[in-house]
Amino acid sequence: DTAEMYPVPMSDPSWMPGTTEKFIGSWLAKNSSAVREDVVLATKIAGFGASAKIVGNRRREETTATGRLDRASIKSACDASLARLQTDYIDLYQIHWPDRYVPIGAFFGSPAYNPALERADAVPIRESVEALGELIKAGKIKHYGLSNESTFGVCEFVRAADELGVPRPVSIQNSFCLLHRGFETELAEACAPSNFDIGLLPWTPLGGGALTGKYLDGASNAAEGRLVKYAKYGFHQRYLNDPSRVATAEYKKIADAAGVTLATLALAWCKSRFYVSSTIIGATSMTQLKENIDAFGPDIVLSEETLVEIDRVHERCRDPSIMSDFS
Repeated sequence: DTAEMYPVPMSDPSWMPGTTEKFIGSWLAKNSSAVREDVVLATKIAGFGASAKIVGNRRREETTATGRLDRASIKSACDASLARLQTDYIDLYQIHWPDRYVPIGAFFGSPAYNPALERADAVPIRESVEALGELIKAGKIKHYGLSNESTFGVCEFVRAADELGVPRPVSIQNSFCLLHRGFETELAEACAPSNFDIGLLPWTPLGGGALTGKYLDGASNAAEGRLVKYAKYGFHQRYLNDPSRVATAEYKKIADAAGVTLATLALAWCKSRFYVSSTIIGATSMTQLKENIDAFGPDIVLSEETLVEIDRVHERCRDPSIMSDFS
Protein backbone atom coordinates (compact mmCIF):
# COMPACT_ATOMS: atom_id res chain seq x y z
CA ASP A 1 0.00 0.00 0.00
CA THR A 2 1.38 3.37 -1.02
CA ALA A 3 0.17 6.75 -2.34
CA GLU A 4 1.16 9.42 -4.83
CA MET A 5 1.93 11.81 -1.95
CA TYR A 6 4.21 9.44 0.00
CA PRO A 7 6.55 9.61 1.83
CA VAL A 8 5.37 11.62 4.83
CA PRO A 9 5.57 14.01 6.58
CA MET A 10 5.12 16.47 3.74
CA SER A 11 6.43 19.26 5.94
CA ASP A 12 9.95 17.84 5.82
CA PRO A 13 12.07 20.13 3.58
CA SER A 14 13.39 17.11 1.65
CA TRP A 15 9.90 15.79 0.83
CA MET A 16 9.29 14.71 -2.75
CA PRO A 17 5.92 13.14 -3.62
CA GLY A 18 5.97 9.89 -5.54
CA THR A 19 9.26 8.71 -4.08
CA THR A 20 7.71 5.70 -2.33
CA GLU A 21 5.97 4.61 -5.54
CA LYS A 22 9.30 4.86 -7.36
CA PHE A 23 10.99 2.61 -4.79
CA ILE A 24 8.27 -0.01 -5.20
CA GLY A 25 8.42 0.33 -8.98
CA SER A 26 12.17 -0.21 -9.08
CA TRP A 27 11.74 -3.38 -7.00
CA LEU A 28 9.02 -4.66 -9.32
CA ALA A 29 11.17 -3.93 -12.35
CA LYS A 30 14.08 -5.94 -10.95
CA ASN A 31 11.93 -9.01 -10.38
CA SER A 32 10.25 -11.32 -12.85
CA SER A 33 6.77 -10.64 -14.19
CA ALA A 34 5.56 -13.67 -12.22
CA VAL A 35 6.20 -11.73 -9.00
CA ARG A 36 3.73 -9.03 -10.03
CA GLU A 37 0.93 -11.57 -10.17
CA ASP A 38 1.57 -12.49 -6.54
CA VAL A 39 1.53 -8.88 -5.32
CA VAL A 40 -1.62 -6.97 -4.42
CA LEU A 41 -0.55 -3.43 -5.25
CA ALA A 42 -2.52 -0.50 -3.82
CA THR A 43 -1.96 3.22 -4.16
CA LYS A 44 -3.95 6.42 -3.76
CA ILE A 45 -4.81 9.69 -5.43
CA ALA A 46 -4.61 12.71 -3.14
CA GLY A 47 -7.87 14.53 -2.44
CA PHE A 48 -8.99 18.15 -2.21
CA GLY A 49 -6.33 20.75 -1.58
CA ALA A 50 -3.37 18.43 -2.07
CA SER A 51 -0.09 20.27 -2.55
CA ALA A 52 0.62 21.75 -5.98
CA LYS A 53 3.84 19.78 -5.82
CA ILE A 54 1.81 16.56 -5.90
CA VAL A 55 -0.31 17.75 -8.81
CA GLY A 56 2.70 19.00 -10.76
CA ASN A 57 4.55 15.76 -10.19
CA ARG A 58 1.93 13.92 -12.22
CA ARG A 59 3.20 15.56 -15.42
CA ARG A 60 6.61 16.66 -14.15
CA GLU A 61 5.74 20.32 -14.43
CA GLU A 62 5.33 23.21 -12.06
CA THR A 63 1.79 24.31 -11.32
CA THR A 64 -0.20 26.32 -8.84
CA ALA A 65 -3.16 23.96 -9.10
CA THR A 66 -3.97 21.92 -6.00
CA GLY A 67 -5.61 18.53 -5.72
CA ARG A 68 -9.14 17.77 -6.90
CA LEU A 69 -11.03 14.57 -7.73
CA ASP A 70 -12.48 15.48 -11.12
CA ARG A 71 -12.27 13.07 -14.06
CA ALA A 72 -9.14 14.57 -15.60
CA SER A 73 -7.25 14.67 -12.30
CA ILE A 74 -8.08 11.05 -11.46
CA LYS A 75 -6.92 9.81 -14.86
CA SER A 76 -3.76 11.91 -14.80
CA ALA A 77 -2.86 10.79 -11.29
CA CYS A 78 -3.45 7.14 -12.14
CA ASP A 79 -1.24 7.30 -15.24
CA ALA A 80 1.55 8.94 -13.22
CA SER A 81 1.31 6.29 -10.50
CA LEU A 82 1.43 3.50 -13.11
CA ALA A 83 4.60 5.02 -14.57
CA ARG A 84 6.32 5.36 -11.19
CA LEU A 85 5.26 1.87 -10.14
CA GLN A 86 6.45 0.47 -13.49
CA THR A 87 3.37 -1.70 -13.87
CA ASP A 88 0.45 -2.00 -16.29
CA TYR A 89 -2.25 -2.11 -13.65
CA ILE A 90 -3.03 -1.23 -10.04
CA ASP A 91 -4.95 -3.79 -8.03
CA LEU A 92 -6.56 -1.28 -5.67
CA TYR A 93 -6.76 2.43 -6.50
CA GLN A 94 -7.93 4.49 -3.54
CA ILE A 95 -9.18 8.04 -3.02
CA HIS A 96 -6.90 9.24 -0.22
CA TRP A 97 -9.41 11.72 1.17
CA PRO A 98 -12.62 13.27 -0.20
CA ASP A 99 -13.01 16.28 -2.47
CA ARG A 100 -15.92 17.62 -0.45
CA TYR A 101 -15.55 18.96 3.09
CA VAL A 102 -15.36 16.15 5.64
CA PRO A 103 -14.13 16.65 9.21
CA ILE A 104 -11.24 14.19 9.55
CA GLY A 105 -10.39 14.35 13.24
CA ALA A 106 -7.77 11.65 12.73
CA PHE A 107 -5.74 14.22 10.74
CA PHE A 108 -6.33 17.47 12.56
CA GLY A 109 -9.05 19.64 14.05
CA SER A 110 -12.42 18.66 15.40
CA PRO A 111 -14.31 15.57 14.17
CA ALA A 112 -17.58 17.51 14.52
CA TYR A 113 -19.34 18.40 11.27
CA ASN A 114 -19.58 22.14 10.55
CA PRO A 115 -21.98 23.10 7.69
CA ALA A 116 -20.24 26.48 7.40
CA LEU A 117 -17.21 24.68 5.94
CA GLU A 118 -19.10 23.02 3.10
CA ARG A 119 -17.85 23.98 -0.39
CA ALA A 120 -20.26 24.61 -3.24
CA ASP A 121 -17.61 23.71 -5.82
CA ALA A 122 -16.93 20.19 -4.50
CA VAL A 123 -16.50 17.69 -7.33
CA PRO A 124 -19.62 15.48 -7.43
CA ILE A 125 -18.99 11.94 -6.23
CA ARG A 126 -20.72 10.73 -9.37
CA GLU A 127 -17.98 12.29 -11.54
CA SER A 128 -15.25 10.60 -9.50
CA VAL A 129 -17.01 7.23 -9.76
CA GLU A 130 -17.41 7.62 -13.53
CA ALA A 131 -13.68 8.22 -13.90
CA LEU A 132 -12.84 5.22 -11.73
CA GLY A 133 -15.21 3.08 -13.79
CA GLU A 134 -13.42 4.18 -16.96
CA LEU A 135 -10.07 3.20 -15.43
CA ILE A 136 -11.46 -0.25 -14.64
CA LYS A 137 -12.72 -0.65 -18.23
CA ALA A 138 -9.34 0.42 -19.56
CA GLY A 139 -7.63 -2.26 -17.44
CA LYS A 140 -5.55 0.30 -15.56
CA ILE A 141 -7.07 -0.60 -12.18
CA LYS A 142 -8.84 -3.73 -10.99
CA HIS A 143 -10.75 -2.24 -8.06
CA TYR A 144 -11.13 1.06 -6.27
CA GLY A 145 -11.47 1.97 -2.63
CA LEU A 146 -12.10 4.89 -0.30
CA SER A 147 -10.03 6.37 2.50
CA ASN A 148 -10.72 8.77 5.36
CA GLU A 149 -14.36 8.59 4.36
CA SER A 150 -17.60 9.00 6.30
CA THR A 151 -20.76 6.89 6.36
CA PHE A 152 -22.54 9.43 4.18
CA GLY A 153 -19.68 9.29 1.68
CA VAL A 154 -19.71 5.49 1.56
CA CYS A 155 -23.45 5.48 0.86
CA GLU A 156 -23.11 8.11 -1.86
CA PHE A 157 -20.29 6.24 -3.60
CA VAL A 158 -22.35 3.05 -3.59
CA ARG A 159 -25.43 4.88 -4.87
CA ALA A 160 -23.49 6.54 -7.70
CA ALA A 161 -21.82 3.26 -8.63
CA ASP A 162 -25.15 1.43 -8.81
CA GLU A 163 -26.75 4.17 -10.89
CA LEU A 164 -23.80 4.24 -13.31
CA GLY A 165 -23.37 0.47 -13.54
CA VAL A 166 -19.85 0.77 -12.13
CA PRO A 167 -18.53 -1.73 -9.56
CA ARG A 168 -18.88 -0.59 -5.97
CA PRO A 169 -15.84 0.35 -3.87
CA VAL A 170 -14.29 -2.75 -2.29
CA SER A 171 -12.42 -1.19 0.62
CA ILE A 172 -12.15 1.76 2.95
CA GLN A 173 -8.88 2.77 4.58
CA ASN A 174 -9.66 4.78 7.71
CA SER A 175 -7.82 5.50 10.93
CA PHE A 176 -8.47 2.61 13.30
CA CYS A 177 -6.60 1.38 16.35
CA LEU A 178 -7.02 0.94 20.10
CA LEU A 179 -6.67 4.71 20.47
CA HIS A 180 -9.23 5.54 17.77
CA ARG A 181 -12.17 3.16 17.34
CA GLY A 182 -14.59 5.51 15.59
CA PHE A 183 -15.16 3.15 12.66
CA GLU A 184 -16.89 0.49 14.75
CA THR A 185 -20.23 2.33 14.98
CA GLU A 186 -22.32 3.36 11.96
CA LEU A 187 -19.49 2.95 9.44
CA ALA A 188 -19.14 -0.69 10.47
CA GLU A 189 -22.87 -1.15 9.85
CA ALA A 190 -22.75 0.40 6.37
CA CYS A 191 -19.65 -1.60 5.39
CA ALA A 192 -20.74 -4.91 6.94
CA PRO A 193 -20.80 -7.99 4.68
CA SER A 194 -24.59 -8.03 5.01
CA ASN A 195 -24.85 -4.46 3.67
CA PHE A 196 -22.32 -2.85 1.30
CA ASP A 197 -19.58 -5.43 2.00
CA ILE A 198 -16.69 -2.96 2.03
CA GLY A 199 -13.66 -4.19 3.96
CA LEU A 200 -11.80 -1.92 6.36
CA LEU A 201 -8.05 -1.51 5.89
CA PRO A 202 -7.00 0.17 9.16
CA TRP A 203 -4.22 2.69 8.79
CA THR A 204 -1.86 3.35 11.71
CA PRO A 205 -3.08 0.33 13.71
CA LEU A 206 -0.17 1.00 16.10
CA GLY A 207 -1.09 4.65 16.58
CA GLY A 208 1.98 5.93 14.78
CA GLY A 209 4.09 3.56 16.87
CA ALA A 210 2.67 4.68 20.22
CA LEU A 211 1.03 1.26 20.66
CA THR A 212 4.43 -0.43 20.79
CA GLY A 213 4.95 1.17 24.21
CA LYS A 214 8.19 2.83 23.11
CA TYR A 215 6.98 6.26 24.24
CA LEU A 216 5.78 5.26 27.69
CA ASP A 217 7.62 6.55 30.74
CA GLY A 218 10.79 4.58 31.25
CA ALA A 219 11.03 3.34 27.66
CA SER A 220 14.62 3.40 26.44
CA ASN A 221 14.16 3.71 22.66
CA ALA A 222 11.72 6.62 22.33
CA ALA A 223 14.32 8.86 20.70
CA GLU A 224 14.49 6.51 17.71
CA GLY A 225 10.76 6.67 17.06
CA ARG A 226 9.30 8.85 14.33
CA LEU A 227 6.93 10.60 16.74
CA VAL A 228 10.05 12.05 18.34
CA LYS A 229 12.05 12.51 15.15
CA TYR A 230 9.20 14.38 13.43
CA ALA A 231 7.68 16.06 16.49
CA LYS A 232 8.65 19.50 15.16
CA TYR A 233 6.31 18.87 12.21
CA GLY A 234 3.42 17.86 14.49
CA PHE A 235 3.49 14.37 12.98
CA HIS A 236 0.92 12.09 14.71
CA GLN A 237 1.42 13.87 18.02
CA ARG A 238 -2.20 13.16 18.95
CA TYR A 239 -1.15 9.63 19.93
CA LEU A 240 1.12 11.09 22.61
CA ASN A 241 -1.41 13.37 24.27
CA ASP A 242 -2.12 12.78 27.97
CA PRO A 243 -5.27 10.62 27.57
CA SER A 244 -3.57 8.50 24.89
CA ARG A 245 -0.59 7.89 27.16
CA VAL A 246 -2.90 6.83 29.98
CA ALA A 247 -4.81 4.43 27.74
CA THR A 248 -1.61 3.04 26.18
CA ALA A 249 -0.21 2.25 29.62
CA GLU A 250 -3.41 0.34 30.44
CA TYR A 251 -3.24 -1.64 27.21
CA LYS A 252 0.39 -2.47 28.00
CA LYS A 253 -0.75 -4.07 31.26
CA ILE A 254 -3.29 -6.17 29.35
CA ALA A 255 -0.63 -7.27 26.86
CA ASP A 256 1.74 -8.25 29.66
CA ALA A 257 -1.01 -10.30 31.31
CA ALA A 258 -1.77 -12.02 27.99
CA GLY A 259 1.91 -12.83 27.43
CA VAL A 260 2.28 -10.83 24.21
CA THR A 261 3.90 -7.55 23.26
CA LEU A 262 1.77 -4.42 23.13
CA ALA A 263 2.26 -4.22 19.36
CA THR A 264 1.05 -7.81 18.97
CA LEU A 265 -1.99 -7.07 21.14
CA ALA A 266 -2.89 -4.00 19.08
CA LEU A 267 -2.55 -5.77 15.73
CA ALA A 268 -4.27 -8.97 16.87
CA TRP A 269 -7.16 -6.87 18.16
CA CYS A 270 -7.57 -5.30 14.70
CA LYS A 271 -7.50 -8.79 13.18
CA SER A 272 -10.31 -9.86 15.52
CA ARG A 273 -12.79 -7.29 14.14
CA PHE A 274 -15.29 -8.78 11.68
CA TYR A 275 -15.11 -5.77 9.34
CA VAL A 276 -11.30 -5.75 8.95
CA SER A 277 -10.18 -7.45 5.73
CA SER A 278 -6.48 -6.56 6.03
CA THR A 279 -4.34 -4.19 8.09
CA ILE A 280 -1.80 -1.60 6.95
CA ILE A 281 1.39 -2.25 8.90
CA GLY A 282 4.59 -0.22 8.89
CA ALA A 283 8.12 -0.98 10.04
CA THR A 284 11.58 0.55 9.95
CA SER A 285 13.54 -2.60 10.79
CA MET A 286 13.35 -6.31 10.02
CA THR A 287 12.71 -7.00 13.71
CA GLN A 288 9.66 -4.75 13.67
CA LEU A 289 8.44 -6.25 10.41
CA LYS A 290 8.68 -9.79 11.79
CA GLU A 291 6.79 -8.83 14.94
CA ASN A 292 4.07 -7.18 12.85
CA ILE A 293 3.66 -10.14 10.50
CA ASP A 294 3.76 -12.69 13.32
CA ALA A 295 0.84 -10.92 15.01
CA PHE A 296 -1.40 -12.14 12.18
CA GLY A 297 -0.33 -15.77 12.52
CA PRO A 298 -2.92 -18.45 13.32
CA ASP A 299 -1.37 -19.01 16.76
CA ILE A 300 -2.10 -15.44 17.88
CA VAL A 301 -5.71 -15.31 19.06
CA LEU A 302 -6.78 -13.00 21.85
CA SER A 303 -8.93 -14.64 24.52
CA GLU A 304 -12.43 -13.42 25.32
CA GLU A 305 -11.13 -12.27 28.70
CA THR A 306 -8.44 -10.16 27.01
CA LEU A 307 -10.96 -8.65 24.60
CA VAL A 308 -13.24 -7.75 27.51
CA GLU A 309 -10.35 -6.07 29.34
CA ILE A 310 -9.57 -4.06 26.22
CA ASP A 311 -13.18 -2.89 26.00
CA ARG A 312 -13.13 -1.88 29.67
CA VAL A 313 -10.19 0.44 29.04
CA HIS A 314 -11.96 1.82 25.96
CA GLU A 315 -15.10 2.54 28.00
CA ARG A 316 -13.03 4.57 30.47
CA CYS A 317 -11.11 6.46 27.79
CA ARG A 318 -12.91 6.55 24.45
CA ASP A 319 -10.84 7.43 21.39
CA PRO A 320 -8.26 9.40 23.38
CA SER A 321 -6.19 10.37 20.34
CA ILE A 322 -9.05 12.60 19.18
CA MET A 323 -9.17 14.46 22.51
CA SER A 324 -7.19 17.46 23.70
CA ASP A 325 -4.63 17.11 26.47
CA PHE A 326 -5.98 17.13 30.00
CA SER A 327 -2.92 19.13 31.06
